[in-house]
Amino acid sequence: MIYNDTIVALASPSGAGAIAVIRISGSEAITIAASMFQSVSGKDISKQKSHTLHLGHIVDDDKILDQVLLSIFKGKNSYTGENTIEISCHGSTYIQQQIIQLTLRKGCRTAQPGEFTLRSFLNGKMDLSQAEAVADLISSDNEAAHQIAMQQMRGGFSNEIAKLREELLNFASLIELELDFAEEDVEFADRTQFKDLLNRIEFVLKRLIDSFAVGNVIKNGIPIAIVGEPNVGKSTLLNALLNEERAIVSEIAGTTRDTIEDEIVIGGIGFRFIDTAGIRETKDVIESIGIKKTFEKIEQAQVVLFLVDSVQCSRTNLETVNIEIEKIKNQFPLKPLVIIGNKKDLLSKIEILDLESKIPNILLISAKNNNGVEDLKNKLLSFVNTGALRNNETIVTNTRHYDSLLKALEEIQKVKFGMQTNLSSDLMSIDIKQALYYFGEITGQVTNDELLGNIFANFCIGK
Repeated sequence: MIYNDTIVALASPSGAGAIAVIRISGSEAITIAASMFQSVSGKDISKQKSHTLHLGHIVDDDKILDQVLLSIFKGKNSYTGENTIEISCHGSTYIQQQIIQLTLRKGCRTAQPGEFTLRSFLNGKMDLSQAEAVADLISSDNEAAHQIAMQQMRGGFSNEIAKLREELLNFASLIELELDFAEEDVEFADRTQFKDLLNRIEFVLKRLIDSFAVGNVIKNGIPIAIVGEPNVGKSTLLNALLNEERAIVSEIAGTTRDTIEDEIVIGGIGFRFIDTAGIRETKDVIESIGIKKTFEKIEQAQVVLFLVDSVQCSRTNLETVNIEIEKIKNQFPLKPLVIIGNKKDLLSKIEILDLESKIPNILLISAKNNNGVEDLKNKLLSFVNTGALRNNETIVTNTRHYDSLLKALEEIQKVKFGMQTNLSSDLMSIDIKQALYYFGEITGQVTNDELLGNIFANFCIGK
């Protein structure tokens, strides 16, 4: 791939709209734009300052294609770190195509996915983890995911890694110096300070690695399985949570044969609710497949909502329900389990008190009347560790970063073991260099074409 030519792409969503933005970037961006733009005030845009806006027409020979606003960003002051032009035109797909085709005839090349951000990285405008955060920011669909992406894009994660890497690099240099004076048997690196640094790096790495469990589910939505016997109101609860008729509700048991999924945002956190087939013994082949899928979804879920018919529990079916609850607990002991008694509106006050005493921590609701649904939402939020979000701590959401952090931690622990066993400096130096390598992988100080290709291939064209 050549990165010193001039590229063009639609930077706004494809399709018709009020306006569209076409982005041009590269050494010839301003020259190409000047050759097809006529300012209404007669200005020569090649002589205008950076960060200026100009009204005029895009002209193909004598044919006016559109009246546009043209923005100029020069060199290091642009997003890409090179001359950039942004053309805001009317949002007709025909106009968009005509302007882009004109730029191609003038010498531009169609940009690859993420190539504008790639150039920003290559030109030192941002490091690799910040560049990846751009894609996360674009795809964020809730407050928490947006906050994490913004924190990373502003360099919070990068700064933490860079500081650790710099301190480790300083000690690595001193140990390398010791190797040059091996015959003198001298120590330039203070081993006590080095041990303290290794302990601190290990602590930070473990904290970042642990944060991935929270960050990953926040980024992708926290999966919640709604399970229980047939006809207890699982689909009604899903509809109440989503505030729409998403699932078919019927008095006929076994209506839901397959899983139904949908997402909502509660308190800035994305939750993905999964309405499953009712769990029961059945000879129906299709229903049996649905029940099998129910247990697969429980396996994938972060939290399980076990829904029971509170009327049946109170009057006839308590023992059977307790058996089912224990079965779920034993099969999935590490998953938070919320016992929900539906149809609270059909119980007397005495029956409510009796049921709450017999099933500890049961949450009684009426999904049909939307009674208690807000309490359930608050309960779900309590399972999410948002303390780190509120304190603006670094949270890892990227699988590539997580993998590099694990490998860096392994190398740091090797160095610590080497110090404890008085390993020679030359052997310790190998492990330190490897740890530095994995730190560099995160921020982009260590890259290759394959890595960059894999990262930026997931970007949208125009960004």
